[in-house]
Amino acid sequence: MEYTINEIQDRIIEEFSVLDDWMDKYEYLIELGRDLAPYDLKYRIDDYIIDGCQSKVWVYGIREGEIIKYYADSDAIITKGMISLLIRVLSYQKPADILTARLYFIEKIGLKENLSPTRSNGLAAMMKQMKVIAAELINL
Repeated sequence: MEYTINEIQDRIIEEFSVLDDWMDKYEYLIELGRDLAPYDLKYRIDDYIIDGCQSKVWVYGIREGEIIKYYADSDAIITKGMISLLIRVLSYQKPADILTARLYFIEKIGLKENLSPTRSNGLAAMMKQMKVIAAELINL
């Protein structure tokens, strides 16, 4: 069964709501980063690196029929957890839905307010790049 972007966001909010403090939430982010699907090393080049992140983050998307599948990696474990959340929300979605999505889960789980300014900027850069990829793949 396919889920909408908002349904996935609501599930993430529910998952984070059972975690008591931010140390638990960071541990969960680390766990999510460890569970991220393997990244094809041929895409671990500068062409796929996201500008604006303090750590290195690589992301690419592939159009499969009407949906986009995202793949990503990072050299920083918390950042890897953050990109894994974005992949979970935006992968297997139609490009038009990705472009119009309002990613409210970031605020609802407290991620935005508990990140350092550099990580917060990196998260914004990741979201922006995933939407750029969707825009590039919309007419394929």
